[in-house]
Amino acid sequence: MTNIKSISNGDQLIALIIPASYSSDKIEFFTPNSFSQQLGFLPHKTGDIIQEHVHNLCTRNIQYTQETLIIRKGKVRITFYSDDKKYLNEWICIKGDVILLASGGHGFEFLEDTEMVEVKQGPYCGDQDKVRFKGENGN
Repeated sequence: MTNIKSISNGDQLIALIIPASYSSDKIEFFTPNSFSQQLGFLPHKTGDIIQEHVHNLCTRNIQYTQETLIIRKGKVRITFYSDDKKYLNEWICIKGDVILLASGGHGFEFLEDTEMVEVKQGPYCGDQDKVRFKGENGN
């Protein structure tokens, strides 16, 4: 996983960042099969075909929300926290970066006008889905 940035707290994966500059000539998945949000890189050559298909009904047990963000424009500082709200690290994401927020906490500071696409499990649980806190950014 050359060039892939991971933020961890011990053996707990907090986030995976795929920089805009990342490239590979093979299909790679960066998350373990147990994650409720799967993140992969899928390069294809002109003329490649993925056979038409439908997905079967498959019951899954989602324990907590994992989010994937695609930075389409701008620059954002993401601050990472452990489950017990302790500062771990921060990273600046730019246009083209993709980040999986796998566990722990996080906060955002937008350093430029930014557009992001967010993908996460649903249905959304409203206020039951998250706990807001005042983080210490480590500076």
